[in-house]
Amino acid sequence: MPVSLHHIVIDAHDLPGLARFWAEVLGWRVLSEREREVVIGADEAAPVEICFMPVSDRKVVKNRLHLDLTSAAEDREAEIERILALGARRADVGQSGDESWVVLADPEGNEFCVVRPKKNLVQ
Repeated sequence: MPVSLHHIVIDAHDLPGLARFWAEVLGWRVLSEREREVVIGADEAAPVEICFMPVSDRKVVKNRLHLDLTSAAEDREAEIERILALGARRADVGQSGDESWVVLADPEGNEFCVVRPKKNLVQ
């Protein structure tokens, strides 16, 4: 049997705070909260969850890995505004302005994108 993706791990200073931010953005919930690990997901049977783990150093460069989010075309701008109201901010990582995505950063500065609506994982 091949391996499967279990957790996406995000290093954080404020584990509960960043977990709550992402749970709210994604419409998920906190599944487990411990001192050194907070896990969020759609539910306990979800195939993939996000796990927040403590880190001591500050983020200083562009992420090597980031999340891409999408929504329906008619909802996209409203979703971006909702995410900004939750505590995200717009981020400049060198984009030209002609991209089909918007770059945002979560409360700890981790960049993520809201991409154009997708029909499936590759279109």
